[in-house]
Amino acid sequence: MRALLDANVLFPTVLREILAETAAGGVFTPLWSQRILDEWVHAAQRLGPLQSDRAGAEAALLRIRFPAAMVAAEDEAGLGVQLPDAGDLHVVRAALDGGAEVIVTMNLRDFPRRALAPLGLRAIHPDEFLMKAFSAHSAIIAQAVAHTVERALAAGGDETARSLLRRVRLPRLAKALAAMEGRG
Repeated sequence: MRALLDANVLFPTVLREILAETAAGGVFTPLWSQRILDEWVHAAQRLGPLQSDRAGAEAALLRIRFPAAMVAAEDEAGLGVQLPDAGDLHVVRAALDGGAEVIVTMNLRDFPRRALAPLGLRAIHPDEFLMKAFSAHSAIIAQAVAHTVERALAAGGDETARSLLRRVRLPRLAKALAAMEGRG
């Protein structure tokens, strides 16, 4: 499956790392455009120059790790799509140009089903996206989360996997992983 990752799922480090690890495990092919990566770096600027520099470096590493993910999106003019925010048309254009089946985003209201369906696209929340992947690839998802939690702890964090997942708005995945651990 090809999935376009919106800037708002790249900016929270924990969520981005889980998605990247999941993609590296072969569960899906990630896609983004330069404009999406620029939006991520711009959002990080609000947290200060250090975070902006870090986001720029992490975006560069992501481009190196997934060289085929970059979509050179055409101009979004003429798409014939009405979105609540016309500024999001570039995301739809990149999804179409990259052959994505879904747009993974926290902002489902910005990508209404009625607008995307005629284009053969749909927007999906990362929790739902990862839960669908979990049903077929639970070991890969569990490993992606474990690696991400390890990195967070090594960086000085002190949260549990479940609290970390809830903080990045993945409560269903947190619950599924806890249930899986309970079975083991």
